[in-house]
Amino acid sequence: MDTSVGATVHDVRPLSWSRTVAREMVHRDSVAEVLLTDVRRGPDGGFEAAASWPRSHPTFPRDGADLHSPLVIVETLRQLGIYIPLRYFDVPPAMHLVITDLFFEIDFRAEPRALSGATGVLCQVRVDDIRRAAADGSITGMRLHVSFSACGIAARGLTAPGLGSRGIPPHGMVHGIPFARAGGGARFLNDAQYESVRVGRMRPAPPNGLNGRTRPDIRGLGVTGAHDVVVALDGPAVLVDPADPRHPFFFDHPTDHVPGIMLLEAARQAVAVYSGGTLLRPARGRLKAARFVEHSPPARIMCAIHHDTCVFRFLQDGEQKAFGALCYR
Repeated sequence: MDTSVGATVHDVRPLSWSRTVAREMVHRDSVAEVLLTDVRRGPDGGFEAAASWPRSHPTFPRDGADLHSPLVIVETLRQLGIYIPLRYFDVPPAMHLVITDLFFEIDFRAEPRALSGATGVLCQVRVDDIRRAAADGSITGMRLHVSFSACGIAARGLTAPGLGSRGIPPHGMVHGIPFARAGGGARFLNDAQYESVRVGRMRPAPPNGLNGRTRPDIRGLGVTGAHDVVVALDGPAVLVDPADPRHPFFFDHPTDHVPGIMLLEAARQAVAVYSGGTLLRPARGRLKAARFVEHSPPARIMCAIHHDTCVFRFLQDGEQKAFGALCYR
């Protein structure tokens, strides 16, 4: 198969949900955190990917609910945003991949129920806005747009046309209608470029301890346990302050800044705090990272709620580091 930059050869082999892709290709240390199982070129010049969302994943609710967390959509997007550039666009493995912005949107009417085991997901991926270095033509950035549809018992009766039996996952699973979409932009920096934007800014995480701050009641946060809390209260202020600095999902591997996906969860938890626990599971969301959010001092999350929409921003060292919005059903 031709995997050179710009190649558009359609890969006709069936997608597989049997095993995960190599963890190095999605920048995960733990195999348990790898959601992608296969990726191939699609017939329209885009890509098709298989993902498996297990009920055992740290983001899955343990309160009897049967819906996956929106975070698993964003994490699948993140993994696609690493795998596709490395596999198909010759981006060197040593490059630093930096998320610039992201969005997600869920259609609750078509969202699959996680009945048992894992939910098989089919991802239709379109890549655009490919940017190249003037000197050598190497890829410096791109945008991904992903449509998610369910495979399995939850999708029965919603079979999409044009998918032959070879494309059907194991155990008689079938493909359903799209239930979510997501997208975002990424930049690819070499070591020198990354160092130039990080020099003098990297700060280690402070020793684990509240230092006079308190934790919100988890019953009003929509989390499974106390270790899933990523905010703390300092009087009326809500701060980014993870209870578990070794959380298996948010901190799968060491990082010199607060990961973007944890910022999204911190914003969600801040909205839960400011809404008194009434706004818990967003239907849509956007996040724009203007600057890296450092581990210390804890960034403050400001929220403005209007009906079912909340605009948020992260303030640190007198700067707005990131901002976005979450919308609820």
